[in-house]
Amino acid sequence: MRILIAEDEVGIAKALKLILEKNRFSVDMVHNGTDALDYLLSVSYDAVVLDIMMPGLDGLEVLSRAREAGVSAPVLFLSAKAEVEDRVAGLDAGADDYLPKPFATSEFISRVKALTRRNGSYVPELIRLGNTTLDLSGYTLSTGDRSVRLNNKEFQLMELFMRNRGRVFSTENLMDKVWGLDSDAEIDVVWTYIGFLRKKLKQLCADIEIKTIRGAGYALEVTEC
Repeated sequence: MRILIAEDEVGIAKALKLILEKNRFSVDMVHNGTDALDYLLSVSYDAVVLDIMMPGLDGLEVLSRAREAGVSAPVLFLSAKAEVEDRVAGLDAGADDYLPKPFATSEFISRVKALTRRNGSYVPELIRLGNTTLDLSGYTLSTGDRSVRLNNKEFQLMELFMRNRGRVFSTENLMDKVWGLDSDAEIDVVWTYIGFLRKKLKQLCADIEIKTIRGAGYALEVTEC
């Protein structure tokens, strides 16, 4: 699932990004309202974490314009302003939830997860394809009594492939969806992680395989071990 964080305090934004990535979300991060609106109008997000006080455009204006443009992603407002009238203004602008600063990490992640469920993005804890099961709560990939644990990026790639059997993803597309628009990683990191996953699928004797589609990218297909 893809989340946008729009927060002008870089340290807070990075901390929230780390929290979300540890909870299996793919995260884009911006630090002003102008960029936030651009991202909202060009990328489909499962949820948005939006600070109210930002340079360029404030969060209320960003959300108002996004809603007018038809953006329906659920939004959690963050703000140091905690008065009732501030919360009302945020909700009236089209937000789905409002969290005053400072806040507990556990409450933040619970509210984000609640937003994704509200958005229809809630998914079961297991995804099965062929003889292979991906455990969304345990970061594990298994076949029968064999199991391997995946790291965060391996997990995000595997989840993407298993939800989109047969769909061809270009290297650039995978880079964008898993590492994010603001990543400093080089493009060859995708090839490296595809290699990691292929090795683990082989160890499991899985009947699914990440195949290279010449000139196009990669696709997950059911095959034979």
